[in-house]
Amino acid sequence: MPDTLIGIHDKEHSSMDITDQVALVTGANRGIGRRFVDEFLARGARKVYATARRTDSPEARELAALDRVEVLALDITDPESVAAAAAIATDVTVLVDNAGISTGTPLVTGDLADIHREMDTHFWGTLHVIRAFAPVLAQNGGGAVVNVLSALSWFSYPGNGAYAAAKAAEWNMTNAVRQDLAGQGTLVQGVHLGAADTDIMSGYDGPMIDPAVVPRASLDGLVAGAIEVVVDDWSAMVKASLAEDPAVFYAQVFPAA
Repeated sequence: MPDTLIGIHDKEHSSMDITDQVALVTGANRGIGRRFVDEFLARGARKVYATARRTDSPEARELAALDRVEVLALDITDPESVAAAAAIATDVTVLVDNAGISTGTPLVTGDLADIHREMDTHFWGTLHVIRAFAPVLAQNGGGAVVNVLSALSWFSYPGNGAYAAAKAAEWNMTNAVRQDLAGQGTLVQGVHLGAADTDIMSGYDGPMIDPAVVPRASLDGLVAGAIEVVVDDWSAMVKASLAEDPAVFYAQVFPAA
């Protein structure tokens, strides 16, 4: 699957130099979050706060050993944890909302507790983090917020309705907070991708992209002032289908559904 970068640009924002930025990445202990940490360091970021719910895990200890990295406890579903992290990381200029879960829960017959977990994480949790760090970004010159979304922001497939609904909510929340934060000079970027080869996709046997592609595309987008980044061809195809009759898309992608 070729790697692509599609960007919608914000004319009000100039390009961002990643060098000397201070980033905070949620869910940084593995997967795409860990790749964001590595990419920020490779591009010369001054400091990266690598956050995780557990700071005593082997992955967190590995991160703590890296130069310019500070491991920080953060559970995005716990408002007190979010507030505590924002009180510590007062020098952040780029916030990457990457933490997420996937319960594989259908909306009609699935466990409502799992459906709430999806929304509490992707919508409410991400929003709590943005609200807590918006004043920090403002006092540091505006900076940027990056929300790691999904092609599933735009469609759903059988058995995964909870995740798709939560990502759809997070996508439009991203659009709304972009408007809310424009006045303080904060660029808000949404990043959409299909399947990446991470733990969250274990058991999936379809094509997957290298997770390292995601932060590269995102940070290239920040350099260019892009408010939306579509990482791969699958996500680009799904987005393009939104202008057409949805029956055509679903018949092509799920002919037996």
